[in-house]
Amino acid sequence: MRRAHRPLTGLLAAGALALTGCAQSVEPAERLGGKAVRGAAPEGREAGAAGSEALRAHGGQPHGGPEHGGPAPRSGAPYARWGLREPLRPAPAPPVRKPDRPFVVDRVPTRDKVVFLTFGDGAAQDSAFVRLVDELDLPVSVFLTDGTAAPGHRRFVRPGRAGGGSTTVQNHGVGHVYLPGLPYAGQRAQICGQRDRLEARFGTRPRLFRPPYGAYDNQTLRAAGDCGADAVVLWWASAQGGALRYARGDRLRPGDIVFAHSRRPGELAEATVRVLRRVQEQGFAVARLEEYL
Repeated sequence: MRRAHRPLTGLLAAGALALTGCAQSVEPAERLGGKAVRGAAPEGREAGAAGSEALRAHGGQPHGGPEHGGPAPRSGAPYARWGLREPLRPAPAPPVRKPDRPFVVDRVPTRDKVVFLTFGDGAAQDSAFVRLVDELDLPVSVFLTDGTAAPGHRRFVRPGRAGGGSTTVQNHGVGHVYLPGLPYAGQRAQICGQRDRLEARFGTRPRLFRPPYGAYDNQTLRAAGDCGADAVVLWWASAQGGALRYARGDRLRPGDIVFAHSRRPGELAEATVRVLRRVQEQGFAVARLEEYL
């Protein structure tokens, strides 16, 4: 049975979103393509002034929208308001039987021409991003720590509407703690503890886990499995400011998990629009990760 998904704004009303992702490592490192690579996740300001101007030109809302001094989106079709030339391709029906895959996954084994979008720190602080996901009905996956899911972050979220974009909330540990080297009991407390908090807060138990910094060891995998995770999720392509960086090659491939994040409030909507343009240019649809894992 397919899971019901609530509007993103409704889920965000219970807390802000945060996600980090990366790879197996004995030291904090970012992941691209099966390697632990120091500093591989984009750290620059690609979205900066140029990104803001680009989004303004298409009626988007850089830096959080009108309440932060940005213009309101233009009227018209949602895709046009966000600077896309055409509607997003509809995703194919998810597989009846989910594909076999390893417990640690950075891409999904599928022939469907789909990619999966996951998002990082500060998503709820960007009200334009919330509207973007809602208006485009964009399937996204977010991995929360307890602090970023705290009720105090509700002030960043405007009331949602019925229908619209939807998301699933997944596990990122109680705190943003570097797990490798911690004893099993400590890692289990981080993973199981946040699983229980998210279930209590959102009403559904998370099925997926992403370790902070993407760093894990054998105890992490053991604890994640014992806490009910179906998979430990990393990524294959990453984007900050919308410039995609690939683990291998220079194009997306079917089943790639994309990690998009932002270092500044207000940048995430810009980054997402740029990623969506690359997705469209390369002929892909955006699908829901949880329907393939």
